Amino acid sequence: MIEQTGKLHDLVADALAQHQLQYSVFECDPSFADTALFCEKYGFQLGQSANAIIVATKSEPVRFACCIVLANTKLDVNRTVSKLLGAKKVSFATAEQTMALTGMQIGGVTPFGLPDIPLYVDAAVMASSLEIILGGGNRSTKVVLQPEQLLKLANVEIVDGLAISK
Repeated sequence: MIEQTGKLHDLVADALAQHQLQYSVFECDPSFADTALFCEKYGFQLGQSANAIIVATKSEPVRFACCIVLANTKLDVNRTVSKLLGAKKVSFATAEQTMALTGMQIGGVTPFGLPDIPLYVDAAVMASSLEIILGGGNRSTKVVLQPEQLLKLANVEIVDGLAISK
């Protein structure tokens, strides 16, 4: 795992290049990587920050997905995500599961450079007129891009109602 200021996680940098995404890198203090702290410290709106959340089914074999929702909303795990994964029970993956699956720490998780898992993006993310901010694969960088760039990734599905209002 890379945890170097100003440098994207290697898997993330490789994926951004492979999919020819147009983006910029925003460096941040790792102690402010968590969404609410990041937005407050650097003057971004919660509705501009997009969280990449790894979810896991509770039944064996465990299946994973990455869900992208705006920070001013809440992932609808119990209904929408459970239905998408065809599982009775789904929850947020633990920090350990997330690290094992992605090589990324919570606070830096991003849809770029993930293994072959479904990538669900809330329709509200795609409707944003602002650039969105996602993790850089570590806690010291963020990726800033237009939402439509996400469509260049594999396994992307835009989902109405993936997130609900807080």
